[in-house]
Amino acid sequence: MFVDADICGLKVGDEHPVRIMGVLNLSHESFYKSSVVNIDSILDKAHSMVDSGATILDIGARSTWMLAKPVISREEEMQRLGPALNILKDNVDVLISVDTMFADIAERALELGADMINDVSGFKSDEEMLDAVVDHNCPVVAMATDKVPGDPIGMNAIMDSLAGIIRQAHDKGMDTSKLILDPAIGKWVSEKGPIYDFETIDQFERLRVFRKPLLAAISRKSCIDAVLHRPAEERLYGTLAATAIVVHKGAHIIRTHDVPQTMDVVKVAAAMRSRRPEVKENGFEVSMLDIIDPEDTVRTMNEMGVTGTGAQIMKKKSISRVLRISNITTTEALIIKQEMLARGGDAALERNAVSHETECTDILVIGTILQLEKLAKKLECQARNLPVISRMIRDTLKLDDDVKYRYLREI
Repeated sequence: MFVDADICGLKVGDEHPVRIMGVLNLSHESFYKSSVVNIDSILDKAHSMVDSGATILDIGARSTWMLAKPVISREEEMQRLGPALNILKDNVDVLISVDTMFADIAERALELGADMINDVSGFKSDEEMLDAVVDHNCPVVAMATDKVPGDPIGMNAIMDSLAGIIRQAHDKGMDTSKLILDPAIGKWVSEKGPIYDFETIDQFERLRVFRKPLLAAISRKSCIDAVLHRPAEERLYGTLAATAIVVHKGAHIIRTHDVPQTMDVVKVAAAMRSRRPEVKENGFEVSMLDIIDPEDTVRTMNEMGVTGTGAQIMKKKSISRVLRISNITTTEALIIKQEMLARGGDAALERNAVSHETECTDILVIGTILQLEKLAKKLECQARNLPVISRMIRDTLKLDDDVKYRYLREI
């Protein structure tokens, strides 16, 4: 099912252009000092962003950088936001988002003309935030959070956090079609190393299972520094590279400090993003899901009402893998093929191996994760080198699920 949302009249989703959210930073404590805007120049900065293609402006008065000092009060946050909202109201023809974690500030900002709220705490910093946005019936960007902003570590933890945020919003009576999801790219907590951001960016398409608009906030963050070893002022090109990846993988909104440059990258990346097949007719719908992780199969089945036990049983049947096993004997290859066929999978090997005209061969093994695991279990007690092959199959499947193996290397 295509994502197709109406955010205060702005169409957002798979069939619409990727939207640009320009950052208007009022926080002098920010990690990116060059992004800070003075109140006297905020309207000029806003007009420049809109002229360059921004359709949302995100105003933030409190730095969410974990090393930001000093930590300002709510009163100071509102003192910074109020004049900015008064200046922008009726003077820019785009949506105004306010980046805050607190319900009272959100309510006041909405009264002053803001259209939406960007809560990086995912409703965790202030238990009244959900009540406030429900009362105002406004769109909200909610970032993956368990206790403190951005603390889920690893893509599975991010997925679990966002699923919980959706449930929480639904239970509070929010119209969840107004919910926009942010997977919390960045070093929000000290335990979160850059490999976890690499994983999030690389697997961004997993977020599509939620069928919500997806926001990516990558602009000049620490994961770019981890590769380039440059200060925030020199991370533009690295940011644009990462932005192209998330757009290609399904991002609907890009939050950025650099609107003109980002606009060009987004247009090119979006043009190369393929559409997933979907057919509707007479009230029926058939759509092809792009699920790359078994846990996302469980989430999809849970949403459909499948029992928890059933979802767990079926999850490893939903993902297929193709393994190439090289330089084994013809006899070993034929045994592997027979065992895969017996489990509902398949295998391919060269013609001469079938007729025993060659001594060694490669074999292509095709099956679900469950079928491959069962193959490995069967081979571990057989003769020849098959127990070794069994262990290598298990190790390969394990590495496929190991974030440190996939992303931790010299950069």
